[in-house]
Amino acid sequence: MFTVCYRRSNENNEMDILKEKKDIMTQQQNELKDMPNQYWHRIISFVKSGVRLIGYAFIPFNLVYATVILIISEMIGIIEELV
Repeated sequence: MFTVCYRRSNENNEMDILKEKKDIMTQQQNELKDMPNQYWHRIISFVKSGVRLIGYAFIPFNLVYATVILIISEMIGIIEELV
């Protein structure tokens, strides 16, 4: 009798643990759906940095062009955050 109750209790504990693990995995999968795409985030970040460097390089030669390029780099930064 004791072994039967112990087995049932042990089976229930195992089922609870499995259910809890499944719930955790489901929660993690749902959170990953909301995560940004790391590959595109990195690519856009490199592009933004390149455009920014070009903008800073233009400062000694033409402030208008430098300003426009730096504004474009900020727009790319906004797109980066949305990916």
